[in-house]
Amino acid sequence: MSTASVRERAKARTTEITVLLTVVGYGAVGGVFLVPEFQALFPTLTQGTVNLLAHAIAAVNTVTVISLSLGWYWIRNDEVKKHAAAMTTSFGLILLFLGMYLPKVAGGGTKEFVLDSAYAWVPLWDPVYPAYLVMLAIHIVLSVISVPVVLYAVVLGLTHTEQELRTETPHRRVGRIAASAWILSLALGVVTYLLLNHLYDSTFAAAEAAAVLLPAVPV
Repeated sequence: MSTASVRERAKARTTEITVLLTVVGYGAVGGVFLVPEFQALFPTLTQGTVNLLAHAIAAVNTVTVISLSLGWYWIRNDEVKKHAAAMTTSFGLILLFLGMYLPKVAGGGTKEFVLDSAYAWVPLWDPVYPAYLVMLAIHIVLSVISVPVVLYAVVLGLTHTEQELRTETPHRRVGRIAASAWILSLALGVVTYLLLNHLYDSTFAAAEAAAVLLPAVPV
């Protein structure tokens, strides 16, 4: 089967492909929290490895924010090829994120925010913790609801020509929504990572406990 025929078949089934990929994504993330059999597929990690993965994930997400922002800038300046390269790179980085996030949660554990700090200049005001929770909640909600929108925009971009994207699909409108939610979600994720892992203290819950003791949150 030629590449062209595969692309044509995918073009005719963009919605079905988006739904399938969304279900797979939700299932994988949900499985590391809720399904012991799925968790058992991943090796048990030490706290040091979990921390290392957290740092790597934050770095990947930071680069993704930059890549997405560049993609947005380039399409506004009608630099389509650069835009496509930036968005494809961003999607690849999200897959890399998942490749680290799933084993980190399933085989490692979670951290819980503690309003204390090793730095004297860091404020220990009472509203800091609620503010952290609000940012974290927005990050999580946007991460969840943006999945099908992002996937739909990506599938459209990979299966249609530039002219088709402009005249026959909602790619521009969907892409604008997807990029906005994606950038904000990732940016808030990086901010909460900095608060939890660098500015303030935290407690660590192993994976077995984390499956029960929600709302321990992985960051």
